[in-house]
This record gives sequence, structure tokens and C-alpha cells, in this order.
Amino acid sequence: MALASHKQTNEENDLTLSLPKETGLSAAPYLHLFQDFWCPSFYVQGVNNFQKHFHAKDNDVFVASFPKSGTTWLKALGFAIVNHQRFSSFDHHPLLSSNPHQLVPFPEFILSHDLHDQILSLSNMSEPRVLGTHVPFPSLPQSIIKSNCKIIYICRNPFDTFYCNGIMGFGPWWSHMLGYWKESIARPNKVLFLKYEDLKEDTVFHVKRIADFLDSPITQGRESNTLIENIIKLCGFEKMKDLKVNKSGYIFGVEKKIFFQKSKIGDWINYFSPSIIEKLKKS
Repeated sequence: MALASHKQTNEENDLTLSLPKETGLSAAPYLHLFQDFWCPSFYVQGVNNFQKHFHAKDNDVFVASFPKSGTTWLKALGFAIVNHQRFSSFDHHPLLSSNPHQLVPFPEFILSHDLHDQILSLSNMSEPRVLGTHVPFPSLPQSIIKSNCKIIYICRNPFDTFYCNGIMGFGPWWSHMLGYWKESIARPNKVLFLKYEDLKEDTVFHVKRIADFLDSPITQGRESNTLIENIIKLCGFEKMKDLKVNKSGYIFGVEKKIFFQKSKIGDWINYFSPSIIEKLKKS
């Protein structure tokens, strides 16, 4: 057993060392060019394990996104919509006591370690499973691409997510966005493409779009408007930000409160100089 573990560790190190790398801009010390996207050093093996060992189920729902594009909000909305019958009380909802990233895990993150145990935990999740991913569409496990599971993708103005030359975790942004957009055109029943700005501007309309895409009955019946409004209120930025569970503690080695920073559209204008704006427009 020890020899097998040692062999796996060596294989993981060999994989990482074989990849081109750049200095990371966030918590990751380096970004490695893995399958044409920049992957944080400590998730390379997780992505590899995700591709090799994850088995999608036809009723899975994936929330896909480029980092800092409204991921946490969409995870909360997706979880609430999918589980609206299982958790019908909005006064004792799991989102009030657990961070959205705990309820909707990233397989490529958790499969970075304790592979056997984490695969078992994913297999034992209540169905339908709601999962998240930052992995570009071409690098998703084939079981996801070939199954009937559904993917909700959210993108955001790249100025509000800040990138340059595409060298940031799971970048370049442009190719990441295009991969999911093209698939949403080719297979609209498979991938729903959302813009963060649109979701902010008309949340009710787009929550209904999500529900219809997932074949959820919450848009039907006399109580549908009230139910949708309650889901939106439960998952609202200020509501989630002020919850005790999201104010302290860590997840993925990052403070939970980091996931609830400003949700303002166009806030980049307050931080970028004219020269940086011009450079970003040309990148």
C-alpha cells in the first residue's frame, strides 16, 4: 500500500514538473499550462484525477464558471432550485448553515487528495447532485460530456474578473468562455449560458430560465412567483454575506468571506488606470 502511494506521488510530481509554468497571481505559487489552460499548481493532479476517475450521472447538475464570475451566487441558486422540494423551509435551509462551496463542491479541488475517500463521498451525495467546476469545457471528463447531465455556465465582464495575457487560474478567459458558449449553441439542452450582468439586472427572469432549463416545476402553479422570490432572497449577496457561516473559517485554504466581496458591476473602473484599461482592451 505504501509503495503504491509512493508511486502515485512520484507520478503526480512528474506530471507537474513536465508542464510549462508561470508565477501565479493568487494563492497558487505557480500556474502550469495543462491542456491549453493555466492550472494552479496544487490542482493539476486534481484535474487529472477528475478526468480519469469521475463518473457523471445523467441527473447531475454542474455549475461551471471562470473564477470570480458569480460562482458562489450561482451555486447557491442552483442548489436551492434543484433541492426546493427536499428543503422546502427557507427558515431552516442548508444555505443558512453551510457555505455554498461546501454544498456544491468542486470535484477537481477535492480530488486533489484522498482520492478513494473523495470519490466515495461524491458517489454518496444525494441525487440529483449539484457540483461546480472551473475546468474549461474541452478538459471536462468525457463522462460529463457524453452523459445527459446539465451544465449552467456563468460568465462576467473580464474587466471585473481582471486578467492579463490570459495567465491566471483556469485562463485564458476568452477560450474558457468560448468553449462553453459554443457548446450552448450546439447543445442548448446540455449547456445554459448566462451572463452575470444579465442575472443581476433581471434576476427573476433568469432564475426562471435556470429552473426551466433544469425541468424544475418551481415555475408552475400559483405559488411559483412567491417560491422564486424566496429563493432569490435566500441566495441574495447581502443575505449570504451577513450569515455567520460565511464570515469566518476557511474553505480551499481561503477565508470564506473572500467569496463575498463586492458584487457591483463595472467596479473595475475604480481600480484601473487609463493605460491598464487600454492594455486590457487589446489583450
